[in-house]
Amino acid sequence: MSLADLRQKIDAIDTELLRLLNERAEIVHGIGVIKKRDGLQIYAPEREESLLRSLVEKNRGLLPEKSIRAIYREIMSAALALEEDLKIAYLGPEGTWTHEAAIAKFGGSVDYLPQPNVTDVFDHVARRVADYGVVPIESSTEGAAQHVFDLFAEFPLKICAQLVVPIDICLMARGDPAAIRKIYGHPGVLAACRNWLERQGAPHTCEEVSSTRRAAELAGGDPAAAAVGSPLAASLAGLRIVAKNIQNEDNETRFVVVGRKPCPRTGDDLTSVIVSGNIDTGAVLETLSVLNEWRLHVAQVDSHLQSSGSGRFSFYIEVEGHIEDDAVAHAVEKLESQGKRVTLLGSYPRPWRPE
Repeated sequence: MSLADLRQKIDAIDTELLRLLNERAEIVHGIGVIKKRDGLQIYAPEREESLLRSLVEKNRGLLPEKSIRAIYREIMSAALALEEDLKIAYLGPEGTWTHEAAIAKFGGSVDYLPQPNVTDVFDHVARRVADYGVVPIESSTEGAAQHVFDLFAEFPLKICAQLVVPIDICLMARGDPAAIRKIYGHPGVLAACRNWLERQGAPHTCEEVSSTRRAAELAGGDPAAAAVGSPLAASLAGLRIVAKNIQNEDNETRFVVVGRKPCPRTGDDLTSVIVSGNIDTGAVLETLSVLNEWRLHVAQVDSHLQSSGSGRFSFYIEVEGHIEDDAVAHAVEKLESQGKRVTLLGSYPRPWRPE
């Protein structure tokens, strides 16, 4: 079969795909009409993850799971945009890894609202200016973002989804890499790739700026300059990626999606809680004993000093299961009966991790 014949077959398949996508959109629209009539949320993270898992299980072709998820992320994003003017607040500015995580979760067809700090993200969702918010909650190199946990006591929001994003720092430029004499970057990003920059031995200076977005803008206006930041920042600024994965060490960051309503269970969920009160070493061991009593697998435990200035500690616990599962619910009841304060941050589908 010739190249022209193969291309003709692709054209025919694309025409049929387009017809099927529009047919799917009409059905999704019908579902949206029913949801609006019954006062249900248009976006359902539990349904989304269940659908993606089902599609991956059905796959018998060449496409890897990563590709299937990316394709259907955009299909579902387009469907959401048809049904509702979905707004997603995130820790900005544009081009940050939180922005990248938000797009990975919601696709490119919804509206994004960058915010200067995490508190503003929570505030926008709580006041219904945004439908959902995306914030970083833990870095494999810097640990938990403890100030985020404190916000759940201030705002009536729940974690309804979580995603893990590998952090890829890249060098981006407009001109010839050999002509680079200055490299712009946020202080934290420059520090995170300092080893690579020093190994290059190039005649360049590094200049700290307020954000990755600003670094990319400056590099875009100077053919003798470059910037370090996310691949998304390079794309938004129209820059070429000169080098990828230049960070000092591999780093994954966990992001959470916060919303106003809890997420129903999928059968493969995680639940996050904060345990506080008169917490000491004995209380931590007592809590872990209760979780073990109900045969709950603890995915993570992380302690931190409470922001109240009391000098007391609280700790974050993530367990396998949903708060509607008997074992999780009974364990929480037992902890509360012991005088501990248990704050439910949310139950959500177990995040997918790329191989």
